[in-house]
Amino acid sequence: MPMWLIGKKNYNNLEDQDLIAAYRKKGDKKAVGVLFERYSHLVYGVCMKYLKNQDDSKDATLNIFEKLMGDLKKYEVQKFSYWIHSVARNYCLMQLRSRKAMYYVDDEKGPGIDAYMESHYQDQTTEADNTEQQLVLLEEAINHLNTEQRICVELFYLKKYCYQDVAEIAGFTLLEVKSFIQNGKRNLKIYMLKKNHEQSAK
Repeated sequence: MPMWLIGKKNYNNLEDQDLIAAYRKKGDKKAVGVLFERYSHLVYGVCMKYLKNQDDSKDATLNIFEKLMGDLKKYEVQKFSYWIHSVARNYCLMQLRSRKAMYYVDDEKGPGIDAYMESHYQDQTTEADNTEQQLVLLEEAINHLNTEQRICVELFYLKKYCYQDVAEIAGFTLLEVKSFIQNGKRNLKIYMLKKNHEQSAK
């Protein structure tokens, strides 16, 4: 077990943001150790969802928190539970980049962005190169959404929360959540269609 997971002083009673502040200010890795204790089960659950293997998920959980010690000094984290969920998901997606993902965009020729966002990785290898390209493009498109739309789209489609849960987690009203998701879907469609058109024109 890494030394930073041992002997966490009096950090156990601190809020997440206080732990992050203590680590950024003093560089004390024990603060990250407390965050590990609080959220390792969440990270492990995300890893199992994507990696489908206990040993791989355990290794990934430790790797994510090791990487966290660098990331916490580089990024401003407002809500750690949401942020670490996103970090874990992105880490797993990087591990799965060699696998096939669906690639339909929301137009008359495909099942729509809903089906794309809600689908899972498949074992088949047909059209793997194209689907891989579309997965990367979707992640790029999500990152180009404004903060509110990105948060709601990720929570609703990628993390499978219902509208009400998204509202509670993100701190928005139910009406705002539905609006952010609808506008986010539209902007994803516009971005991906534009990029696909640009690529096909080359």
